[in-house]
Amino acid sequence: MTDHVHDLAALRQATDRLLSATEKLDDAALAEPSLLPGWSRGHVVAHLSRNADALVNVLQGRPMYADSETRDGDIERDAPRAQAEQLADLAASADRFVTAAAAPADWSRTVELRNGVTDSASRIPFRRRVEVELHHVDLGIGYELEDLPDDFTAREIDFLAERFAGHAAVVSTGLADDRGRTWTTGGGAEGGPVAVRGTASELLAWLSGRRDGSALTVNGGPLPALPPL
Repeated sequence: MTDHVHDLAALRQATDRLLSATEKLDDAALAEPSLLPGWSRGHVVAHLSRNADALVNVLQGRPMYADSETRDGDIERDAPRAQAEQLADLAASADRFVTAAAAPADWSRTVELRNGVTDSASRIPFRRRVEVELHHVDLGIGYELEDLPDDFTAREIDFLAERFAGHAAVVSTGLADDRGRTWTTGGGAEGGPVAVRGTASELLAWLSGRRDGSALTVNGGPLPALPPL
């Protein structure tokens, strides 16, 4: 069950970790490549700032982004900024999101994100936490998937398994981690079932497209090829 208050508290902690890490980067470090193809660390930080404002738009009933071109252009515009400006924007935009997400509201209402995707307003703080946690890893500065809080990792696996459930390109797939937790996904393509096992971190890495799944054990067929997120 979604716990809006808990998710906001966890988001604040994740944001504090991100801000502390970003504060240690200088201009040169921000200009270096991130772990995301084609993006510098500055692109990642700029995206996080603009995503916070975009999710404020979602909570307040406006389009998340004006359009894809505007979203991409804003990131390109902001990516080369000096560290002090990047850090100030990251902190201020995070504060704007928390203020909007903490305001009294009907958290059971449905809100619209990008590309026609809808969700409960109560899940938006967790969606923001996903951005903060995974993109902190993408900065490539020592915060790894294995460092993510276990409750977050398990819940994000829940989310991604649900996202790929019934997908026409993914065979029926059962997931299990080394703690005995299980998930199912896929099922829209012929074949399977395939059993995929590994640590929760490696499962998340594969599901989120951040690792190739070579550390996972697969039975019943090859490791399914997942569509991009």
